[in-house]
Amino acid sequence: MIHFENLTKSFRLRGERKVVIDHLNMTLPTGRSLALLGRNGAGKTTLLQIVAGTMRPDSGRVVSDGTISWPVGLGGSFHKELTGAQNVRFIARVYGVDADALVEFVEDFAELGGFYRMPVRSYSSGMRARLTFGASMGIKFDTYLVDETTAVGDKAFKDKSRAIFAERMEHSSSIMVNHNMKQIREFCNSAIVLENGRMSYFEDLELAIATHKAMMA
Repeated sequence: MIHFENLTKSFRLRGERKVVIDHLNMTLPTGRSLALLGRNGAGKTTLLQIVAGTMRPDSGRVVSDGTISWPVGLGGSFHKELTGAQNVRFIARVYGVDADALVEFVEDFAELGGFYRMPVRSYSSGMRARLTFGASMGIKFDTYLVDETTAVGDKAFKDKSRAIFAERMEHSSSIMVNHNMKQIREFCNSAIVLENGRMSYFEDLELAIATHKAMMA
């Protein structure tokens, strides 16, 4: 369960205050894999970061009775001067999981070779995505937050990534931001639509997609 309690977030944009989340009150159902839909700039990534605890709202709070991942696909929390392995070991300590086991899992899964023990600043964007995706899949969260990335790399690696994500979804929930409706349909069974700071929940995924497309037209 994730509950938004009077949640508000705004930014200063060219001297004006832009509200992207406006006094949001909603409880997201447990056990659903949710697509988070909305136009560019609607605040989808901002909402994921607030849910993850990596960004503070202006007011209100997010309450959850389960564990929540950081936004998969965003590697900003990884220290660029540390190696991939050192970052993974640090994450393991933060989330209270076996560090050696997580380091070994990510090394095998991410397929970074010698770069795994090199500073993250030397990584390409694709390598960082592999690292962050592997680290998140190596920890069993109740809810996974996914920002655009469910698979990166060549076809074999994408297939492996989709397979492990589907495996995690058998026992967990997710909130996914993705402009690829094929992937949305593959991994999600309900949706929330963010527009003008307000959020609507749709049990019917196809109705949510149709509503989103109508707003974008």
